[in-house]
Amino acid sequence: MDNAHPIWRSAAMRDARARSDVGAIVRLARRAADITLAEVGERVGYTAASLSRMERGKQPMRDVLLLQQLAACLDIPPQLLGLAPQRRAATPDHPGTTRVAPQALFGEEGDDPVRRRELLATLAAATAGTVLGPSADAHAVVKPNLSGLEDMLLHRSHGQVLTRDPTPAAVTAAVDASRQGFSACRYDALARALPARIALAQALGTDGHPEHAATAVADLYNITTRLCIKLGEDGLAAVTADRALTAALSGADALTVAESHRMVSSAWRRQGHYARATDVAVTAARQLAVDRTADATERLSVQGNLYATAAYTAAKHGDRHTAHALIAEAQATAGQLGHDALLRGNIFGPSQVLLHQVSISHLLGDAGQAVEHARRIDAAALPTTERQARYWIDVARAFDQWSKPDRCYRALLAAEQAAPQEVRRESVRTMTVGLMRHDRALPGVRAFARRVGATA
Repeated sequence: MDNAHPIWRSAAMRDARARSDVGAIVRLARRAADITLAEVGERVGYTAASLSRMERGKQPMRDVLLLQQLAACLDIPPQLLGLAPQRRAATPDHPGTTRVAPQALFGEEGDDPVRRRELLATLAAATAGTVLGPSADAHAVVKPNLSGLEDMLLHRSHGQVLTRDPTPAAVTAAVDASRQGFSACRYDALARALPARIALAQALGTDGHPEHAATAVADLYNITTRLCIKLGEDGLAAVTADRALTAALSGADALTVAESHRMVSSAWRRQGHYARATDVAVTAARQLAVDRTADATERLSVQGNLYATAAYTAAKHGDRHTAHALIAEAQATAGQLGHDALLRGNIFGPSQVLLHQVSISHLLGDAGQAVEHARRIDAAALPTTERQARYWIDVARAFDQWSKPDRCYRALLAAEQAAPQEVRRESVRTMTVGLMRHDRALPGVRAFARRVGATA
């Protein structure tokens, strides 16, 4: 339906919008498009009965992926379903979004101080407007609600009412949605959705699809581990990594087993067990190298990520020799691939090796080298929002270590612009506390500190 369709001006639609009744909005749009519940259900992976209950308000309609699918399927403006409108990338035709250009960050050291301050003021104002919007509360820092995950992990009884049948297609859609949520840094929505999605995948195992279920459950727990690490929940990360590996070893494919070992390695690193974490990742990479059951491109991608993770861990331990040796292995693996590849929600390739080299150089105290690696990366070309935000935060760390507060701040503004939820991390708050000492030279830094939770 186009914007001129009478349904959008009807009294029923105005009433539904006034009541913020998402189910009624969907029902009106579906009927106006002359599409049956069964047809919609087939497109979005839900039963007609579940969708009917949602339309009538008998069952909450909270799944962000479902809402996005319904908006696309029925041509409903996303904001009517409580979703953010799609933001357009900045182009000459759409200048409303201000981006932090690399030259603004890696400019010459002799930049005029007044010009730098004016640039920072412009970036800070533009970023706050883009991220927050005109009516958002700049002081609100909302931590994702992990109570559902905690209950599931603690009690092993999920208490989840399945909103769709545990079919292979529905479970695959749930895994894909979780990968997309993580890649887009939609951590709040992902944290809410994961318990039900894990329950759905587990139900598939009792419904006659044990191998598919083992892979899906492991994949979802791996995503959960990455989420917990992002949120600084190291205790939960250790539990979810163990659950992922247990599920993977019960019948998943070799690539999923290897990725689960990578999450175990990351969890060990977060607990300070660097030598063991490095050994887990390297061992998994070597075992995968001789496996011939997986597609060669996928195998190289997972193997390269294992070596890169091990290199980062060795650098975290201060082991310069091992870190450089392992990142060289990752680089050689990326050379065999020849390009960046997004496979099963994970990315690997030459630019990802460079990203790890930025992090490793910073960890080893080589801030200048970290910046040189960062110069070689085209942030706009990185394939996911999460990687773009991670790039800018790593650049900020390097400039912070190099005692260049204005460039550190610029990089953090770029990270916030890419993914507001990514800058809620503890490492960002720590940098921001240090930046506030320079508030006279860094316009907007105190407002930024409130947004990321660095001030009370």
